[in-house]
Amino acid sequence: MNTLLPTSVLQRLLRYVLLLTLAASSTYINARDIVSIENAWVRPTTAGQDVGAAYMTLVSTQDATLIHAESNVTKSVEIHSMTMQNGVMKMRMLETLPLTAGKPYKLEPGGFHLMLFDLKKPLAEGEQVNFELAFKSNNVEFKQQVRALVKTPVSDETNNGGSNSHEHHNHHH
Repeated sequence: MNTLLPTSVLQRLLRYVLLLTLAASSTYINARDIVSIENAWVRPTTAGQDVGAAYMTLVSTQDATLIHAESNVTKSVEIHSMTMQNGVMKMRMLETLPLTAGKPYKLEPGGFHLMLFDLKKPLAEGEQVNFELAFKSNNVEFKQQVRALVKTPVSDETNNGGSNSHEHHNHHH
C-alpha cells in the first residue's frame, strides 16, 4: 500500500504552510506600523527612591490595547491613570489601556503613565531605559521595543519635581 501523497497535493500543502508562515511573520514585522511610540522619557529618581514614572505618546493605526509593559530597570511596570479629586491627586492601576485608531494617547504627568516599581538603582539624568510594550489588536499580540531617555521636564525645574506628592492607590499588585 502506497501512503505517499501525490506531488500536486504536496505542492499545495507546502504553499499553504509557506503562506501561513509569511502571514505570521508579517504580523511581527509590521508591529511598528500598527503602533508608533514617540517622545518616550522617564523622570530621574533620587537615592533610596524605588518608584519611578515613564511617559510617551502612543498612536495606533488600528484599534489596539496596551496589555503589558516590562523594563530593564525594574521588576514591575504598571499602567496607571492619575486624576484630581477634591484637590488630591489619585492614582489608579489599569489592567490595560485601549487605543483608538488614529487618536494619540499621551502618557504624561497628571494623566496616563507607566509606574516603575522596585527600581534596581536610581535613574540618573541622561541614562537610557529600555521598555518592551505588549499590545493586542484583532486578537493578535505583538511587542514593541522602546528606548526612553531619563530627563527632567522643564516645568519640573520650578516646582521641585511636583509629581512626588501624589497618592498611590491600588498599586503594585
